[in-house]
Amino acid sequence: MLINNAEYFDLLEKVKEQIRAAQYRAVLGVNREQILLYWNIGKVIIENIQWGNKFIDNLARDIKLDFPGAKGYSVRNLKYMRKFAEQISDSQIVQTVSAQFSWSHNTTLLDKTKSLPEYLWYADRVIEDGLSLSALENRIELKTFERQAIPAKATNYERLLPSLQNALVTETLKSPYVFDFIEKRDEIIEREIENELVANIAKTLLELGTGFAFIGNQYHLSVGDEDYYLDLLFYNTKLRCYVVIELKAGKFKPEYAGKLNFYLSAVDDMLKHESDNPSIGILLCKERNKLTAEYALKDINKPIGVSEYRLSDFVPQELADTLPSAEDIERRIKNKYEIDL
Repeated sequence: MLINNAEYFDLLEKVKEQIRAAQYRAVLGVNREQILLYWNIGKVIIENIQWGNKFIDNLARDIKLDFPGAKGYSVRNLKYMRKFAEQISDSQIVQTVSAQFSWSHNTTLLDKTKSLPEYLWYADRVIEDGLSLSALENRIELKTFERQAIPAKATNYERLLPSLQNALVTETLKSPYVFDFIEKRDEIIEREIENELVANIAKTLLELGTGFAFIGNQYHLSVGDEDYYLDLLFYNTKLRCYVVIELKAGKFKPEYAGKLNFYLSAVDDMLKHESDNPSIGILLCKERNKLTAEYALKDINKPIGVSEYRLSDFVPQELADTLPSAEDIERRIKNKYEIDL
């Protein structure tokens, strides 16, 4: 006899979820064991350098003879194992970080990151955001670590937001944002940039970061019988708040902060649910003087950050002089991971 009622189907869904969770844990378990094995093999290779350059060649050949069906023990992969053990010498990091994602992600990080703090920062993004390999490569290519780990931020978030939300918002803000899918033109205006961001919303959301959900552009609010239009309105599911983004095609001006402050008051009054956190604002300008922005935000009573953006002629290397140094980043991240740099 078939059971066909809501209570049964609720129970069925719970059982199915438990099965999926167990399957996922099993996959993670297999991955974890593989990563630990690769790291230990890497250590063996390092500890036996006295055998010379042919050691890895011989090891790959003999493993294949004894385990003909086993994959992952080529000369190339054994060299990655050695590199893995060299760069990540702490077994605790291997178990708690590296083993949480695929070997392909690990080899990409080994190839494309220049320090342990950079490796760990991107590893956190892979774990927390569930980044695919291509998404990880894209973020590394656009130097997200340098732009987001310690960007030159001008905000009043610390003063106005609860500590947890401030930490999350601070991690979200970049300097600069890179919209490399929009062609730079001297005469380009805000509305054109806005239209391109909306037309390429998937790429826009990828650059903004995790948790952003697009609500609308030129979002209409009526205040005191007058009409106002927000350039871009988002809701961030991690921050649990509305995010208003205003675009400016030129240099930052102090009056922009006042206008965005007004918009945030209206959003908090008309849209914010009682369970939501305070709405935040982001002013994106072509140019921004950090000191001017800080003065403009000093007496503003709504949380606002001011950052710059770059369009399609952006070349990551050209930002080298404006990004924080490796030493600055390492000092900042050292405390988080409690590592000896």
